[in-house]
Amino acid sequence: MITPTRKAPNLVLPTVYHSEFNLFNEEPVNFTMVIFIRGLHCPLCITYLKQMMKYLQTLKDIGVDYIIVSSDDKTRATQMLQKVGSTELRLAYDLDIAKAKEWDLFISKGRGKTSIGVDELDFFPEPGLFLIKPDKTIFSAYIQSMPFARPQFEDIINSLNFIIDKKYPARGNIN
Repeated sequence: MITPTRKAPNLVLPTVYHSEFNLFNEEPVNFTMVIFIRGLHCPLCITYLKQMMKYLQTLKDIGVDYIIVSSDDKTRATQMLQKVGSTELRLAYDLDIAKAKEWDLFISKGRGKTSIGVDELDFFPEPGLFLIKPDKTIFSAYIQSMPFARPQFEDIINSLNFIIDKKYPARGNIN
């Protein structure tokens, strides 16, 4: 079970425009933000990544690295970044469902074409956002069973500023 202060599951995946991502090789100043998305078929994911683009420099300025993770293959992941209009975003692909389950993500079964005319994968993870400390322990987790009402980047940035400034501890680690 994903619990704050415990080691994060290992995560090693190829990316579309950047080198291979390996969570345990990351060296952020403060956090690595791991963002799991549903994939190319999801119009809300496209909108979410477009919103994220506005905050990339702010994240860098406060010492937060990031990776976006999808179960899409390389072709679909590349198409996703084309829809978002970015070669800058670091998007990993080929997340298998077993690995998604290690992150306690909810899994959905594909139901055909979505409202934007793209077929869903047979199985795919629902959204999740994790903050991972430099020591590779989980600081916080936002895990969703639906694509709606995701943590907004302005709220995340405001929270991160408070957490970093006040040295706020991880919470929710008692089972």
